Amino acid sequence: MTTANVRPEAAATSDGTESKPESSARLAHRLFVVRELGILLALVLLIAVTFGVNQRFLSAQNIKDLLLSSTILAILAVGQAIVIITRNVDLSVGSILGLAAFATGSLFVANPGTPIPVAILIGVALGALCGAVNGGLIAAARVPALVVTLGTLYVFRGIDYTWATGRQINAADMPRGFLQMGTATILGVPVLALFAIAVVVAAGYLLRNYRSGRELYAIGSDPDAARLSGIAVGRRVFFAFVTSGALAGLAGVLYAARFGTLDANAGLGIELNVVAAVVVGGVAIFGGSGSVYGAALGAVLLTTIGSALPVLGVTPFWQRAAVGALILTAIGLDRALAVRMARRLRGGKTRGN
Repeated sequence: MTTANVRPEAAATSDGTESKPESSARLAHRLFVVRELGILLALVLLIAVTFGVNQRFLSAQNIKDLLLSSTILAILAVGQAIVIITRNVDLSVGSILGLAAFATGSLFVANPGTPIPVAILIGVALGALCGAVNGGLIAAARVPALVVTLGTLYVFRGIDYTWATGRQINAADMPRGFLQMGTATILGVPVLALFAIAVVVAAGYLLRNYRSGRELYAIGSDPDAARLSGIAVGRRVFFAFVTSGALAGLAGVLYAARFGTLDANAGLGIELNVVAAVVVGGVAIFGGSGSVYGAALGAVLLTTIGSALPVLGVTPFWQRAAVGALILTAIGLDRALAVRMARRLRGGKTRGN
């Protein structure tokens, strides 16, 4: 969770006790740590139990597969977290991914010599354009994000289907170097996972250390108060959706490198998993709190659950039930922490009086 900067002179009162802004910031930080440590603990516990049942679960190849499977979901979760922090949601990320993936494949079919960095930039730009459509409708027309992105989910997917017209792009149609990027490793870490790590670190740094990032939390906490305090709410929300779209475009390029075979169904339905990863990762569904680190951990946890539960002999029905229970638990925990923080702040105010 990002908190506002506290002036040095407001850090303590004359009797040496912490001032309310400082104590509130520290309390928010502690709650933030509790959320992420809880996710990490659940992940470690799941891995330990599964390893006890089948020691091949932590083989080098299986760890690589888990990282590769988590990469695309984690990148999408980062963009979704930025949007949800502003008290919005983007349901179109799966369709943007599919559109960017097919565009990447079509680019290589039409121009086999296209440099890989150029293809990545084109995919990101296409995603950002789709995000700008979402952000423009939401920020300018003030239409609810749920309605807009539900509509663009079908619009972008329809464009993808119309473009593909039943065609399929195969791995043989794309450059070998691009496909190798989907499986290559550096010091044992998949290249695609390094993309995800870079995205998470960059987004986390920007949200925590830049005013524009901190303002997203203010908008999610209370949009009207943020507007009255001079924050350009429409512009910031627009920026959040463009970022989400750009990351979905990047995920589409990486999807093409990872799987090679592409059609208009790429990324179909993944948007629900993305929202689940963000919520499980401790980002409040009503905005204003959470972090991209937690969202990425949530993506890794959901991916690990999908791989671990079959090893533990859990049927597909109970796998889905487990994910649903995890989401409800995360929402309940978020609510409990919010109530606890509110009580602590009220208590501090009472003592201050």
